[in-house]
Amino acid sequence: MSVIDRINLGIFWDRLIAITDETLNTLVRTSFSANVRESYDLSCTLFDGNARLIAQGSYSVPSFTGTAPETIRAMLERFPSETLQPGDVIATNDPWIGTGHLYDINVMRPIFRDGRIIAYSMSITHLPDIGGLGFSATARLIYEEGLRIPICKLVEAGTPNALLLDIVKSNVRVPDQTLGDLHANIACNEVSARLLMEFMDEYQLSSLDDVADQIIESSELALRKAIEAIPDGSYHHAIQIEGESEPLTLSITLDVCGNHIHGDFAGSSPEVNMGINVPLSYAKAFVAYTVKCLFAPNLPNNLGNVRPITVSAPENCILNAKHPFPTGGRHIIGHFVSPLVMGALAQIVPNAVQADSGMLSLVNIQGRGSKGRGISSIYFSSGGFGALDGIDGANTVPSPSNMTGTSIEVWEELTGMTILSKSLRPDSGGNGRNRGGLGQIIIFRNDSGTELTISCLAGRTEFPALGYAGGQAGALRTYLINGEEVHPKGRYQLTVGDVLTILEPGGGGFGPPSERSSAAIELDLKMGFITPEGARRVYGLCVADPVLAKKVVPA
Repeated sequence: MSVIDRINLGIFWDRLIAITDETLNTLVRTSFSANVRESYDLSCTLFDGNARLIAQGSYSVPSFTGTAPETIRAMLERFPSETLQPGDVIATNDPWIGTGHLYDINVMRPIFRDGRIIAYSMSITHLPDIGGLGFSATARLIYEEGLRIPICKLVEAGTPNALLLDIVKSNVRVPDQTLGDLHANIACNEVSARLLMEFMDEYQLSSLDDVADQIIESSELALRKAIEAIPDGSYHHAIQIEGESEPLTLSITLDVCGNHIHGDFAGSSPEVNMGINVPLSYAKAFVAYTVKCLFAPNLPNNLGNVRPITVSAPENCILNAKHPFPTGGRHIIGHFVSPLVMGALAQIVPNAVQADSGMLSLVNIQGRGSKGRGISSIYFSSGGFGALDGIDGANTVPSPSNMTGTSIEVWEELTGMTILSKSLRPDSGGNGRNRGGLGQIIIFRNDSGTELTISCLAGRTEFPALGYAGGQAGALRTYLINGEEVHPKGRYQLTVGDVLTILEPGGGGFGPPSERSSAAIELDLKMGFITPEGARRVYGLCVADPVLAKKVVPA
């Protein structure tokens, strides 16, 4: 290996990240669906010629980045590198090869230089539709969830696979959007290849191997050093979360030994006949993500960040689901892996962990608009972010995933629904020395002129975001249709004029509420984050001039 000096390594590393950022921007600009254009439900990654992850687009979903290395390994087992040719594009949406459910497409392009593969570019996006029931948690078998595409050539030597595209077109509700997004994935990886060639020409590089070696080795060394600094031992944590009709248990034991961490999900509930099961690759991704957040948060993502971490799980537990169990809403369970790991690591680094977050809420809308146009879109909203030691949780910010919300104007145009109001939810953040982030209240009305099908995909309706170090829990999430509470994982029909209301949960607080400063309480009142009644109930304070909260004095 030729040693690259630190300055040039930094330049090369930043340039590779810039390439993935431009790949991602191309994907967003060329996509047909709001899932990608508005919500950034995507990831763009770059691998070296040995299929080692070396860079990701800065705005990428952590679970997608975490599953991508396993996906490319499976792709190259099906199509070994020596059989690939310029212009090939490989794709799959298989849940056990990709991101854990059918609704994400994984698209990989080998990049050739002087007749040999020197890199691979991969993009992953949530498709607007893939047939079946549509994006939902209500399936009882994987076959009900949609079209499962095995590893195949989406493009062969520059020629699109017309039969595959016709099969997809024949199985989806919004073919223009779904096919448009497939072509956007092809296009962005083409841009990735062009930009990489320009970079290598500029610096006269014939291979990325030396650059990749040092990126991966330096990242791995940094994370291993951070792990070495914490005490060896076994750290167990278990939580309960909502299932279909009864609670489920998630359990982990983290074994810290030297510079390595192993997580074992033994003790977790078995699979269920509902689309909330989680393939192990998705669960692994959140273990690695959470460890990195705590011990190496500033390192750009690459293979070195995951080498010190291994994960196992019993066969057929809910975090290691097997075919044909349905996995459509796997995020509803899988997102809880992050707070599960946080709870175990809180025994080691209690002041570094984040209190629980309110997490994402997803509503999938399907139907036909007043002009006969197909509708299949996801509305992402969020509860509050969990507080940290010394930092209040951000309001309505998702964790552990990072999708963005669709603007009101775009959503109303897409679906024909009217968003009657969207506001912060006072008193929803968990109280503490540092307050958890607030949830929000969103009220929709079906003004599309036709019946719409909605699928709810969320948790935090029975088990709130817990506080840490004496902090209190946040408020729970509630879904209401015409004022009546409905199941957070159910599928419902909205007739014209029906009203859907989502009360989003708050994040957990950090530290005892009695230690929150009067100045912080006064600011919360002034901003409307807590009500005068909430101030009396929690802090024992009465408020003069509650509108401006100019004075807070002991009751």
